[in-house]
Amino acid sequence: MKTLEIKKTAPYTTQIGPAHPALKEPVMFTFELEGERIRKADFAPGKAHRGIEWMGLRRNCVQIVYLAERICGICGITHSLSFCRAIEQVAQIQVSNRAHYIRTIVGELERIHSHLLWAGVAAHELGFDSAFYLAWRVRENVMDLLEYLTGNRVHYAIIQIGGVRRDITPDMVPKIEESLKFFEGVYGKLASIFLDDTTIQMRCRDCGVLTPEEALKLCPVGPTARASGVRKDVRVDHPYAAYADLELQPVTPDQLTGEIRGDVYDRIIVRLLEVKQSIGIIRQCLAQMPDGPILAVPKMALLLAQLKKAEGEAVGRHEAPRGEVMHYVRMGKQESPVAWKVKASSYSNYMSWVPMLEGEQVADIPIIVASIDPCISCTDRVTIVGDQGAQVWTKEELHRLSVEKTRQLQLG
Repeated sequence: MKTLEIKKTAPYTTQIGPAHPALKEPVMFTFELEGERIRKADFAPGKAHRGIEWMGLRRNCVQIVYLAERICGICGITHSLSFCRAIEQVAQIQVSNRAHYIRTIVGELERIHSHLLWAGVAAHELGFDSAFYLAWRVRENVMDLLEYLTGNRVHYAIIQIGGVRRDITPDMVPKIEESLKFFEGVYGKLASIFLDDTTIQMRCRDCGVLTPEEALKLCPVGPTARASGVRKDVRVDHPYAAYADLELQPVTPDQLTGEIRGDVYDRIIVRLLEVKQSIGIIRQCLAQMPDGPILAVPKMALLLAQLKKAEGEAVGRHEAPRGEVMHYVRMGKQESPVAWKVKASSYSNYMSWVPMLEGEQVADIPIIVASIDPCISCTDRVTIVGDQGAQVWTKEELHRLSVEKTRQLQLG
């Protein structure tokens, strides 16, 4: 009887990226593969520079609020709130309690929106387009509610230095409560699809693991850190806005499963539990909403004059859906800031890709990369360099590999 000899595949290099013509923040991945297994992973971000910080230093602080909001198309108030918090500290502007509560409500609605968007993308990467459509149909409701409260579906333009531009009046509360009940009604179905489906468990359990030790060493933030058991949350550790008045704790996967593995599945758990947590936070804000003004300095000319006299430096922080965002600002008694530096949450999460990807299969790349909810553009193509020369795989072909692995698992 002949023994089948399996020839060991020679290592070869795969590159993914760096650019996609339709999206922002491209990134280049480089993988050393042995067959379908990833031996080493590396990446190179910084392939695009929009010069937002440079533009900001040539505008006054009120103009920068709207510029900052356009750093990210999903996190509508993340950057504008962080920037305003820094400016308010330097200029010693006291934000009213009512404005703090409104900021918190909009911030938590944005968290629901971002997590639902991510859930749909993750389902698509696994080949579950029906779950993708369901998650995004639910997302439409929160976008409609944000438009109702702020006037915009994407860039809300509600944050202003010293408060907010729009109030939440008593006649708006029933509409908010109606949406919260809708989210609660579909939450069980979403949770069942993403957490109970056998195939999703097979694809995501023990895939893309980031251990607690690796998380502490690499310092990721947001759900990426909390899914590995690192209880890091700016809303709890350094309360701001209305969070000091509210009951909330960092969400970790062991609250549902009793264990922490730090894999893709745990990152799904954290985001779904945070959707439920955000609903409760909004309800607390509506119940405890204080009276008072929504802007500390209602007249724009007076605000600009006060900011022109400001001197000093400060850091504004916000727990965005992806994790901590920081804005550093230094003022020097002039119209524009002397310095403005932004650190987005994805910057902190990038390095966690390396231990997540090494040891996994090529077909797992899409869901592992997506599992940190990166704010980068889609991958355009893959170039494989091996003994037979170079060949190009399109983004669609890479996605097909991920879907094929799902189908193979379903067939057993």
